[in-house]
Amino acid sequence: MSFASIGRRGLVALGAVPLLAGLVLAGPAAAIPRMDPAACQGQPELTPLEPLKLVTQRGTHSFRVEIADSVIEREYGLMCRKSLAADRGMLFIFPKSAPQAFWMRNTLIPLDIIYIGTDGKVVSIVRNARPLDETPLPSGGPAIAVLELAGGRAAQLGLLPGDKVVHRAFK
Repeated sequence: MSFASIGRRGLVALGAVPLLAGLVLAGPAAAIPRMDPAACQGQPELTPLEPLKLVTQRGTHSFRVEIADSVIEREYGLMCRKSLAADRGMLFIFPKSAPQAFWMRNTLIPLDIIYIGTDGKVVSIVRNARPLDETPLPSGGPAIAVLELAGGRAAQLGLLPGDKVVHRAFK
């Protein structure tokens, strides 16, 4: 089975091969070692923040998001952050659509991980991913982007697979 690293917490299965539990990470995703939470060093806020909207049956919800679109930005993502405001998030943009999987290495806060297709529709949602858990959390289908929000926000907004994400990254 062949896997390629796609960032700080992610893997992409090459072909249509599913992710397996217990996978040993190699390459850039494994380059950042586990850190003591008390001394964790991440990246500063990525600026400028960009507008992003989530369109659900409950309405349209506006956010300001950091953009992680380089290998190093995706590698660090929200590692070591101690909080994330309810109207903020991070959008990880990948060069091409593929099955994705994120983990929570060095991530100190619970997050909702929202996998997004090329059309801007939500593919799947991992709700309240556990801080520091290194279990791969797969997308369940091809995704070109991943949105991370504070844990519990997706449920508060009524966000479901098939809902729309409005941002310049999507057609």
